[in-house]
Amino acid sequence: MSNLIVSPSILSADFADFGGAIAEIDASGAAWLHLDVMDGSFVQNLTFGPALLRSLRSRTKLFFDAHLMIVRPERHIQEFAEAGANAITVHYEANNNPIGLLKEIKKLGVSPGITIVPETPIGVLEEILPYIDLALIMTVPPGYGGQQLIPECLKKVKKLAEMRQKAGLNFKISVDGGINEETAPSAIEAGADVLVIGSSFFKSTNKKKLVEFLQKIGE
Repeated sequence: MSNLIVSPSILSADFADFGGAIAEIDASGAAWLHLDVMDGSFVQNLTFGPALLRSLRSRTKLFFDAHLMIVRPERHIQEFAEAGANAITVHYEANNNPIGLLKEIKKLGVSPGITIVPETPIGVLEEILPYIDLALIMTVPPGYGGQQLIPECLKKVKKLAEMRQKAGLNFKISVDGGINEETAPSAIEAGADVLVIGSSFFKSTNKKKLVEFLQKIGE
């Protein structure tokens, strides 16, 4: 059985039918839901906040990974935890005390995650890794869905997997940006445990078959 986790990103769903999107994800066999929270400041785009998580939480048992692309995320982590997030992933670039912030997320009973944009070197995470359950490598610039994966970013995934093994840690490695049937094998080979998949998931005419294909690659 595959341990690979498929995490559809609701950013690519029809915003007029989030309930329908949740039903499609549940039916596909995917285990996680990726929620891209953007504030129009850390990134240009503006999406949604904890109210959406709260509305969706009663509809599904999916694992909610809230990816906070926002400035000063420490102001909002409690709201997202209370709204039903299972993991809260924050940007290294958005807080000057990431370890302290990750500890606060953990205290809320939520899995702490850290992420970096493509320009940030992977080495900045070395001291942070003992404090996380999830490391998200952005393989596109954050802010919009439908972008093409930057192949050089997969080198970070491979390096991160090596760092994890060397340190004897067991956090999950997630890859977000441009993941589809063509790029997924390279991401998995590099060391990804979680594939965040947006446009290619919601455009698929057979979402269950797509999820099964990805999980088979991860076996």
